[in-house]
Amino acid sequence: MIYKGKPWRPSSILEAQENGICMIVQETGTIPNISVAENIFLGHERKFTKGPFVSRRKMIAAANELLRELGIEGIDAGRPARSYDFQTRKLVEVAKALYWNPDVFIVDETTTALSQNGRQLIYKIMRRLAAEGKSVILISHDLEELMELCDTLTVLRDGVIIGNLEKHEFEANKIKYMMVGREIVGDYYHNDLEGYSDEVVLRANCITTLKDLLCFSLELHKGEILGIGGLSHCGMHTLGRALFGLEEILDGEVTVGPNAVPVKNPVDAINNGIGYVSKNRDLESLCLQSPISDNIASTGYKANRIAGGLISPRKEKNYIMRQVRNLSIKCASIYHRVATLSGGNKQKVAIGRWIAADSNIFILDCPTRGIDVGVKATFYKLMYDMKKAGKSIILISEELPELIGMSDRIIIMKDGEISCEIKRTEGFSEHKLIEYMI
Repeated sequence: MIYKGKPWRPSSILEAQENGICMIVQETGTIPNISVAENIFLGHERKFTKGPFVSRRKMIAAANELLRELGIEGIDAGRPARSYDFQTRKLVEVAKALYWNPDVFIVDETTTALSQNGRQLIYKIMRRLAAEGKSVILISHDLEELMELCDTLTVLRDGVIIGNLEKHEFEANKIKYMMVGREIVGDYYHNDLEGYSDEVVLRANCITTLKDLLCFSLELHKGEILGIGGLSHCGMHTLGRALFGLEEILDGEVTVGPNAVPVKNPVDAINNGIGYVSKNRDLESLCLQSPISDNIASTGYKANRIAGGLISPRKEKNYIMRQVRNLSIKCASIYHRVATLSGGNKQKVAIGRWIAADSNIFILDCPTRGIDVGVKATFYKLMYDMKKAGKSIILISEELPELIGMSDRIIIMKDGEISCEIKRTEGFSEHKLIEYMI
């Protein structure tokens, strides 16, 4: 690599920062159990030392001032990073990178984790840096975002540069073809009005959680794709966790099936055929340092047992390989660590473990975040095939086109409550849905 006319081989992130290169990573880039301020100035605490001691007061004050200057609101730099949600921690990473006034600012798939306000903040920063003569590298699968923001575009596929385009050459179908190596033209959502069964497979009865949800009720039907949308802090992500038993329910209950079996924790959920893929897949849906095989096999201990409670290696390998083949998970071996996979292949592993377990109910929170259009098309077909097979899906998404394109029914949430509910047969209107969000 050549940087500013000289060979460039940085030995660490700190060396890169000190030489003007900063990056916001795709997944989690903060340490949960230290403060926001300590995350921002990690590795550079000497700036706040007096003798052998670090002044936390000065560090917190500097961090709060930086957040204010960037227009990032609602964050107390003295609080632990874990006390904030995924997208808020992403804004902490933005502050951490911009503190160094970088000459090269690298943004890796970050905007897909942010609310619209967060995205606009990042876009504003990117445009300002470019206007100041700095350079921005935006790594993204969002075609609309790329075409709007970028001056030039380099397309990679399987680690190889497929081509470079100037602004005047940008054309959506052309870029899609370069990305996936085949034609993807027009609409890849489902557009029928087949509907779903009257049978209720999952019910939330006036559930209230410690945060976000207040006496919230819903019903999910057999063969239904139920879309849940709203602004980022509307409570929809908490809802997904509550339905799977990950979020404590203070009042009300979640039940499954005609016999109203209660779901009080994830074990109850799994035993009753519920699978859950979190928005924060690296932290909550996958064991990154474990191999693909262990991640998929984790849902198959009962299915793969033989006499005496032992696991059959042959049955377990078949259990894993079915998902690797059916979902076209790109890997040299099933024993490779999940951390080495691309975002799309990680997501295939995350959902594949529940398909392998023959789950009947899927709670998918932002399932296409950070994956390319080819894998998106694969996921949408997979969801539609599952619906046709009588499976039921709760699709939680911050992307209106995705909700409108895939859902049989959409619930819009606002302040932890249902703002509106619309069926596909009534006609979805993006303008109307946005009105109910705000």
